[in-house]
Amino acid sequence: MQATVGAGYARSLYDFAVASGAPPAALDAALGEASAALSNPETRIETARFCALMAAAKAATGDPALALRFGAQSSFPDMSVVGLIAHASSTMAEAFEQTSRYARLVVDVDSKGATGRFAIVERDGATWLEDRRLNPNDFIELTESTFARFIWNTRRYRGAVPFAISVSVTHPAPAHAPAYSEIYGVPVTFEADWNAIEIHRSWLDIELGNANRYVFGLFSDRAQALMQALQASTTLQGRIEAAMLPKLHTGTTTMTWAARELGMSRSVLYRALRAEGLTFERLLDGLRHRLARDYLASRKLSVNETAYLVGFSDPAAFSRAYKRWTGFSPSEHMSAPADGNR
Repeated sequence: MQATVGAGYARSLYDFAVASGAPPAALDAALGEASAALSNPETRIETARFCALMAAAKAATGDPALALRFGAQSSFPDMSVVGLIAHASSTMAEAFEQTSRYARLVVDVDSKGATGRFAIVERDGATWLEDRRLNPNDFIELTESTFARFIWNTRRYRGAVPFAISVSVTHPAPAHAPAYSEIYGVPVTFEADWNAIEIHRSWLDIELGNANRYVFGLFSDRAQALMQALQASTTLQGRIEAAMLPKLHTGTTTMTWAARELGMSRSVLYRALRAEGLTFERLLDGLRHRLARDYLASRKLSVNETAYLVGFSDPAAFSRAYKRWTGFSPSEHMSAPADGNR
């Protein structure tokens, strides 16, 4: 369950480093076997490999400010479906909201709170765009490039509208600190209590002339599918549910079975689930509930067929479970209007 980075993002850094004078062989050595993944932008590489790529790129080019320049000169829509969604949004506020929602597709990091990696915050009478990722000083190059990309992509597409007023970062000033003011174009405070860009509030209301709701919907659907795949591969719950789906109808998906599938002991699985605030029984019950609700809502399966698919050999036991989940019996669900929420 290693943290990962979208291969499209890594490819953008690789190409930028080569264009800046880095020998490809040096970058390939840093990536190792992960270099093969760069040909498909929707695959992923371990974050550790991406960090190694960044270090190799800086060393090979002799440019300590390379992450800043990478952020300023790279185009977000060229590296990820997240950038395409933002580009097809109706307003800057919507573009920001979608960027925050799907940020993990670009770089999978843990963040404070449940609203996504980024947040608009009102503080001391000013409006700020905050990067809420945890332990930001472990990899300051991500802060450098992310903020440069926000500032320069806004300039690139809406240069007449002011965006950034100042920048605050939590890490100490590096030796290449003068490059921050040069590239960001605004005052920078180091060793601040957060990572954030002070922005002009009016920026959020800007309407984007290139909005296309059909294209927006296509990109959003694709991003949602990728997010679900990422969830399934990076959380214990997602991995267990993915393993369960083809076997759920057999009724044999016990905790012992799941532990064996994941290559761990039952006691280790128990402790790992508890760390995610779960028990195996709750996880199994929740999966059955979601699937049963979706099967019945489709109007294509009978109650008995649904009971079988979610692992109940006794339809009466399924009916009791469904009423516990929803307050309604399966037959009541089937007779409800098609747009009901049961």
